[in-house]
Amino acid sequence: MQRYGQIIKIKKEKIQEYKDLHKNPYKGVCEMIKECNIQNYSIYLFGEYLFAYFEYIGADFEADMAKMTRDENTQKWWKVTDPCQISLGYAGQKWLNMEEVFHLD
Repeated sequence: MQRYGQIIKIKKEKIQEYKDLHKNPYKGVCEMIKECNIQNYSIYLFGEYLFAYFEYIGADFEADMAKMTRDENTQKWWKVTDPCQISLGYAGQKWLNMEEVFHLD
């Protein structure tokens, strides 16, 4: 199992919309996340930043993320959530991976 922490900025005026969207994700989105070997997935809000944590239990992260990218429901979901976000990386990047510096079970 591999733990991931990710960060992205959220547009201040889109915070409530983003929260509302996540109260009822589109049909199939959560199922696809699980199908792509992601578990224990959470998103936190801190000011104008979103922090995500999840655990990957699969054998090929890149292949599972490609599978998720091809999913029609996920694509529709990203069309409404992406406009709420501001990448902290290069153009085209979304969530940026963070380095884990400490973990205690």
